Amino acid sequence: MIPFLDLHKVNEPFEPDFRDRMQRFLDKGWYILGEETAAFETEFAAYCGTEHAVGVANGLDALTLILRAYIELGRLQAGDEVIVAANTYIASILAVKQAGLVPVPVEPDQASFNLDPSRVEARITPRTKALLPVHLYGQLCDMPRLRELASRHGLLIVEDAAQAHGAREASGRKAGNLGDAAGFSFYPTKNLGALGDAGAVTTNDPQLARVVRSLRNYGSETKYYNDYIGINSRLDELQAAFLRVKLPHLDDENTRRRAIARQYLSDIRNPLVVLPAYDGSDGHVFHQFIIRCNERARLQAFLLENGVQTQIHYPVAPHRQKALPEWHRLSFPLTEVLHEEVLSLPICGYLHEGDVAVIVDLLNQFPG
Repeated sequence: MIPFLDLHKVNEPFEPDFRDRMQRFLDKGWYILGEETAAFETEFAAYCGTEHAVGVANGLDALTLILRAYIELGRLQAGDEVIVAANTYIASILAVKQAGLVPVPVEPDQASFNLDPSRVEARITPRTKALLPVHLYGQLCDMPRLRELASRHGLLIVEDAAQAHGAREASGRKAGNLGDAAGFSFYPTKNLGALGDAGAVTTNDPQLARVVRSLRNYGSETKYYNDYIGINSRLDELQAAFLRVKLPHLDDENTRRRAIARQYLSDIRNPLVVLPAYDGSDGHVFHQFIIRCNERARLQAFLLENGVQTQIHYPVAPHRQKALPEWHRLSFPLTEVLHEEVLSLPICGYLHEGDVAVIVDLLNQFPG
């Protein structure tokens, strides 16, 4: 069996360093907002090319805290509209709603599955105050066009970079440094994954960073003095230590993922399988390798019967979720087709070329 993802294999090379960091953690006896978190914040900001990184408990909190901080700073107010891709994972939408803002879903670009700038412009109203581009599956949105739109209409850009650690533009600018602020998740399955929940906010705005730091810690900058109605969303000291071990290896992981993607793209030849768009650049980090098939259930069963696990990201579109009944009458035909057809193939860096070849051969054998 070729598993879709084996987290033990992902983390096994780092286990000696993890044990060392664990012992250091135990010896220090400092468990919350200590040296490891501060060091990771500095290192991750440097990696992304930003002035600030703020460690938080998870990726959803990262996005929510950015939006809440902009409300505290007077840049946003309750009821403002935030444009987001209709086909994103629901966390992007939950963050907007939890901040008291109004998410406005927009159909994606058919090739990249990311926000379509032309559709975005058509949905901008006087109430629109921010764009929330999601770099879905590890491929950057068309940020130059989105930045131009934001500049022309006076909008904030908050990147959802939960799947885009290390993704970069041709200029070299990385995800997390392509808008006003960005939210990252370090969920264990991410290209840079912790051994539990973890997240971060990146920004070049010192005021925003200051307010996010306060909001994540009960709204307090000085112990027992609370300036905001905050929450408890602090990056765990131990997870920060583990992330510091893995961060220097992130670019190598992304390089290996691109190599696997190129093997898939060059060798899969089945008219029933639609391959993702890829320009061959080093900017895509392939958090997932997504194919499309209008007989997805049969294809997934065929692969499993022959020893290959796959996943569906994601089976239900946000506007069809029970949690969002106010969206049930909305129609997003492209989004609905994508959610009915997408299938994720194994792409983790530990896969051998032989494993990839087996997957390719099975896909090419899939009968019509």
